[in-house]
Amino acid sequence: MQEAEINRDLARLMAGNAQYIGKRSTIGDISGRLRLQTAKEGQRPFAVVLTCSDSRVIPEAIFQCGIGDLFVIRVAGNVVDDHQLGSVEYAVGHLGTGLVMVLGHTQCGAVAAAIHREAEGCIRTITDEICAAIGDETDPDLACCLNVKRSVERIENSLHTEPDGPNGVTVVGAVYDIRSGAVRLI
Repeated sequence: MQEAEINRDLARLMAGNAQYIGKRSTIGDISGRLRLQTAKEGQRPFAVVLTCSDSRVIPEAIFQCGIGDLFVIRVAGNVVDDHQLGSVEYAVGHLGTGLVMVLGHTQCGAVAAAIHREAEGCIRTITDEICAAIGDETDPDLACCLNVKRSVERIENSLHTEPDGPNGVTVVGAVYDIRSGAVRLI
């Protein structure tokens, strides 16, 4: 994908976010016509959004997107393992998506659990991954950013890309503020 297309797609996400926080929110096209069109012709999402499972983080609303616009991958703590990497590789390789965004968020429970080292059971697999990203960081906002950056790096390594690299895929990190609704690129 060309740099101009990636910039256009990233600008589209951020413009949708501006609508969302400006209370001019009208979620993207979810019409029956588009549903039938994508059923017949398939999906062509312009962006992958890998984000947390937190119920307050709704990518389609945050970016004002509708049917077929986003390929959304959700997992607590927006961590990346082989399952998420496989999903990203599918979207990039088979659907032609050229923009991947890892979207963390403020007040993330998984990040807080990792900071306090208080997870048990299978949740520990998530917090262990976050702990590897944040080290000894105890500031929740900085820890969130470090966690997003680690996921971005894992995706870039999987796709054999570099930031703004020539292979046609751009991977960016961002943080969603659950209070203001704003998305900040990091």
